[in-house]
Order: sequence, then C-alpha cells, then structure tokens
Amino acid sequence: MRDPYSVLGVAKTASEADIKKAFRKLAKKYHPDQNANDPKAKERFAEVNQAYEIVGDKEKRVKFDRGEIDAEGKPRFQAHGFEGFSDFDSFRQAGADKGFRFNEPGGGGSGGFEDILGDILGGFGARRRAGAGAGGFRRAAAPRRGQDAQITARIPLEKLAHGGSVRVTLPTGKTVDVKLPAGTTDGEKIRLKGQGFEGEQGGPSGDAIVEIHLTPHPLFKVDGDDLRLELPLTLYEATLGAKVRVPTLDGAVNLTIPENASGGRTMRLKGKGLPNRTGGHGDLLVTLRLVLPEKPDKELQMLMRSWQETKPYRARGPEYD
Repeated sequence: MRDPYSVLGVAKTASEADIKKAFRKLAKKYHPDQNANDPKAKERFAEVNQAYEIVGDKEKRVKFDRGEIDAEGKPRFQAHGFEGFSDFDSFRQAGADKGFRFNEPGGGGSGGFEDILGDILGGFGARRRAGAGAGGFRRAAAPRRGQDAQITARIPLEKLAHGGSVRVTLPTGKTVDVKLPAGTTDGEKIRLKGQGFEGEQGGPSGDAIVEIHLTPHPLFKVDGDDLRLELPLTLYEATLGAKVRVPTLDGAVNLTIPENASGGRTMRLKGKGLPNRTGGHGDLLVTLRLVLPEKPDKELQMLMRSWQETKPYRARGPEYD
C-alpha cells in the first residue's frame, strides 16, 4: 500500500482536523454507492479507509511515523526477516559476545533482542515488542503509571467555615482524612499524590483528585468568601427599629435594625463569612425582607388608606413611570 499521507493528499505535518477533513472528502468521492459504474472506485475507497486507519489514529500514527509499523499497520523488523543475518546462530553468537542473553524457543526468561537492535541500529525499531516466536524473543512490558482516581466529597458549609478535614475512600479501599485548606471553594480540587489506581508492571500509582462540593444550606448563600442571608422583618420592626437575633455559622448575634428601614436594604456583619486564603474572613450580608401579617388587618388597612390620602410618598423613581 502507498504512503497513507500520499493517499489522503496531506502533508506529514497535517493536523488531526486536516486529516479528518481530507478523509471525509475522499470517502464521499469514492464511496461505492456513488460510483456504481466505476470498479476502481471501490479499491480507491478501501485504500482511503486503510490510510485513515493508520494516520487517523493517534497511536498508530506515532508508530507509523517512527517506522514501527508499515502502511498496513503491520510491525516492521520481524526477527526472522532481519536483513544481514541469514545465519541466526551467528546473530546469537554476536549478541552473546556482547553479553546479551536470548530465550530458547519455548523457554522462559527475558531476552535482549531490543538491546542488540539498539546497539546495531541506534535504537531505531527497537521499541517494537517482539512476541515469543521462531527466535523466542520476548520483551518485558514497560512500566505504566496508574490512572488518576476522581473522588467527589460533599461537605456542609459549617465544616468549610470551621476548617478541619473530610474523610474519603481511596481506590484501594483505604480511608483517609483530607485537610481542607482555608479558602477552599465549591468545586475546588485537591490532589493526593500517588493515592490513585496502581500502576502496571511496577509503574507508579496515579493520583487521587478530590473535588469538593458544598451541600446546600437552608439559610446561607455563598458569594466568594462572603455569605448572604435574607432576614424577614415585621412592618413595625422596620418602622420603629429593633434588635433582631440573626443566625451565623458561629451562633446567633444581635443585629440593630434602624428606624424606617426599607425592605431590600443590605446590612453587613463583619467577619461572619467564610475563611479566605489571606487568613481573614469574609462578611455576612443581611438583606432585609418585609413581611406583612398573614391575614388582612382592618386597622392596618384603614391606616394605610389614611396615609395614601394625607401622606403619600414615592417608592419608585421616575425610571418606572
């Protein structure tokens, strides 16, 4: 088969997108359904497909570019076809003189074929894994790093506010306590080195990636390192002013409501938010929300009608007119 890059009409440096684009164009052009009267189109279509199987696959493309496989995806440099060594005993002796050891056919152990190829060819082609065959060559699998483990940890807002740790279970079944740094935010990821899935053939373990998610709180909303809270007020508390108990993550505190406080006004409680990375704390932002009696009150309605007639005032600016 011809060079797959030539078949697709692209340069060897072409991007994945360009290769895919070229393949789609040629596949559409030579598809048998579109060329019923052209017997050569079927062959051309098969050639295009074969070319894309090689350079359209990341791993195969790398192997082809390195010369490890041919245009049909077959491994190069088979031991029985190695040019220049028709006498295998001479080849074996040459390796033995260099201190390498080979498997006998059907025997076990680790061979040195890759090392000899590396010595003779400067490493070219030596990356190919030779299966046990006529020469009995066998290469040990290379160590591979284990995969990272993705772990989700859900924590209450109080734990994030007071610091501490969260317990998670690793792929090994072991449980560990992961410390929560000050300023940890919702969705943040904490990496535990070497605590993921085990590697292969003695390779290192992957990491454990712990993603922190906050469970919703019935009262507080998170806004950076600030917290937001809606505080319901009666009409008389807003009109006359009052001291109202306000919940925080550290316990309730008194908040002074000034006279004539409008609904929607936001008051700030310093340092009652979440810890931040600078060692301080955000604030608790309290928004006042007026609540009228559940049932209509005739006296209140009469008072409001009197106000409407004798003391009207604007609640909305001219932009609402």
